Amino acid sequence: MNTKDRFLSVAPMIDWTDRHCRFFHRLMSPRARLYTEMIATGAILYGDAARHLDFDAAEHPVALQLGGNEPLALAQAARVGRRWGYDEINLNCGCPSDRVQRGAFGACLMADPALVADCVKAMQDAVDVPVTVKHRIGLDYEQSYDFVRDFVGTLYAAGCRTFIVHARNAVLKGLSPKENREIPPLRYEVAGWLKRDFPDAAIVLNGGLADAGQALAAMRPAGGLALDGVMIGREAYHRPRILSELTALLWPGTPMPSDDDVVQAMAAYARRQVAAGVPLRAVARHMLGLVGAREGARRWRRTLSDSRLLAGNDPALIERAWAELQAAPQRRAA
Repeated sequence: MNTKDRFLSVAPMIDWTDRHCRFFHRLMSPRARLYTEMIATGAILYGDAARHLDFDAAEHPVALQLGGNEPLALAQAARVGRRWGYDEINLNCGCPSDRVQRGAFGACLMADPALVADCVKAMQDAVDVPVTVKHRIGLDYEQSYDFVRDFVGTLYAAGCRTFIVHARNAVLKGLSPKENREIPPLRYEVAGWLKRDFPDAAIVLNGGLADAGQALAAMRPAGGLALDGVMIGREAYHRPRILSELTALLWPGTPMPSDDDVVQAMAAYARRQVAAGVPLRAVARHMLGLVGAREGARRWRRTLSDSRLLAGNDPALIERAWAELQAAPQRRAA
């Protein structure tokens, strides 16, 4: 399982990692594994499946993350996802939101590893691609390693071989989802302990990774077995070039598009999407972090988030914003 295909991935993030975001992130890294937002089984089985599942071929390798707690429904949704072309089916056992808790899935599932094992087995029987699990390291304020070790062990016995470890506890009562990403302490060492105890499983580390060097160091702990990869979350959205930085470190020599190349590719993509009825704002909103703090970045962000300009639905707005940013230093120098 120590293969390079899991070295780098982008976390599933609700309202963020839709297909337009994933197309953009693919430009940032030709090797990263991409994940959908968490999609509830009901949305696939009884809703507009195409709206949730459509993706561009450029996104491969791309994984479908499911939310649910019923083995049969998860198996059916996994089967649909596989027919759609997804390379992996991932089960969310880490989201602590109130809505997810009301549905008794997400992080709640960690309290019932036997049920999760049944879900995993049902999905494995339904598809011919890897079925993986993304989970926390504990619930509420329980710090015992035994809890997460036994959870992973139960799923390992059911045949799961890839675990994405968000290295914080999930506090189910009293903390918001945002607070759950910030207040419970990060304990990266727990992922290392899991790799020690399940050496032939792929263990991917997630949580608070905001620097390429830090992520690489966390992946290769001193005195222990190397982890199989890192999953970058919000930093990949706010500063997407971290994906390029990590790609250069993990796969030296990989060709990387310039910012100008990215802008041109996204403008062409936006033209195709707008022609298909997608509003420009759905594409442009994911590009705000491309230019970081460089000269003219504020204007770039302002132009691509201006509701009046976006209402025109003209993909040329992306190229206009880029031209304005390029001209910014000359205007200031003059």
